[in-house]
Amino acid sequence: MSLSQLIETAMYGLSQLFMLPVLLLVTVLFFYAFHALGRFLMQARQRRRGDPRAQELHAALRQDPSLGVTDLEAIAVHRLETLRIATRVGPMLGLVATMIPMGPALMALSDGQLQEVSRNLMIAFSAVILALIASAITYWVVSVRRRWLATELADIEKRGCRSAAREQGAAPYDDPIAPLAAEGVQ
Repeated sequence: MSLSQLIETAMYGLSQLFMLPVLLLVTVLFFYAFHALGRFLMQARQRRRGDPRAQELHAALRQDPSLGVTDLEAIAVHRLETLRIATRVGPMLGLVATMIPMGPALMALSDGQLQEVSRNLMIAFSAVILALIASAITYWVVSVRRRWLATELADIEKRGCRSAAREQGAAPYDDPIAPLAAEGVQ
């Protein structure tokens, strides 16, 4: 066996080792997406009813009034981090889950084993579909939640500017950019 064939065989074997972990990750991602969707729908309902629990940054500020805008931005980024990762990783896992069974499917096709070909293709396409559905759901959730958090942050900044101006006896907006920034996220 030549060095080239040895490397190819090793790469094929190594890639097949990743099939089960990738399928498990796609499954976890799929269920996580629906979990995130459920939490999102609950928060949307709370926001519609005016429930203060839905205002995540306001709640963080009530717990620790010493938090600054930068701290609140860090909290917002942290709250969206898992969703953002799921959104980006989903299509990659779907592609990997599609490509891994293609090798055995092509080998089965060359041997005339059509049932094995269809089994491998079924796995490949099912995995990519589930991964893309999960990514679409988490993308939508993260996009809306990002807007909600930006609006909350702008509201907190606006209130902070007003209270600081009242304390100093100045006009609420000495900074000409502040009202534009707050307006842009609503």
